Amino acid sequence: MNTVIEYYLFFKALHIVGFVSWFAGLFYLVRIFVYHAETKDKPLEHRAYMQNEFSLMQSRAYKIIATPAMVITWTCGLVMLFSNPALLSQNWIRVKLVLLVILTGYHFFCRTIMKNQAAGIDKFTSFQFRLLNEFPTLFLVAIVLLAVVRDMLNFSYLFLGILAFGFLLFLAAKAYKKSRNK
Repeated sequence: MNTVIEYYLFFKALHIVGFVSWFAGLFYLVRIFVYHAETKDKPLEHRAYMQNEFSLMQSRAYKIIATPAMVITWTCGLVMLFSNPALLSQNWIRVKLVLLVILTGYHFFCRTIMKNQAAGIDKFTSFQFRLLNEFPTLFLVAIVLLAVVRDMLNFSYLFLGILAFGFLLFLAAKAYKKSRNK
C-alpha cells in the first residue's frame, strides 16, 4: 500500500475518533448545564456546593474532553484536506466545513455559558439547555450524512430533513418536559 494512503487513512481514523469524542464532550457538557440550572430549585444549604461541583465538572469536560477532541478533529481533517485538495472542489465538503465552523462557534458559546453559570448568571432554563443539547445532534446527523453518502444527497432535502428532525427533537423534549412536570 502507498505510504501517502496509509497516512491518509491514519488521519482519517484519528479524525473519526476526534469527532466522536468531541460530540460526546459537547453532549455531556450541556447535560451538566441542565443539572447546574436545576440547582436553583434545590435547598439553599446544598445549592452552592452543587453549583461548585457542576462548574468543576463542566470545566473538566470542556478542557479535558471537548476541546482536545475538537483540536484533533480539525487537525486531522485539515491534514486530509491538504493531502487531497481535490476534495475542496466537491460541494459536500464545503457544506461540511460550514457546519463545522458553526459547531465550533457552538463549542465556544458553551464556554461562555460555563463562565456565566460559574458567576451565578443564569440566562437559560433547564428546559432551554435540554433543547440546546439537541443542537449538536442535528449537526452530527448532517455531517455524517454528508461524509458518507456525499454526492448522492440533494442538499435541499438534507436541509429540510434536518429541520424536520430538529422539530421532532423539539416535540420529544416538550413531551418529556410535560411528563416530568406531572
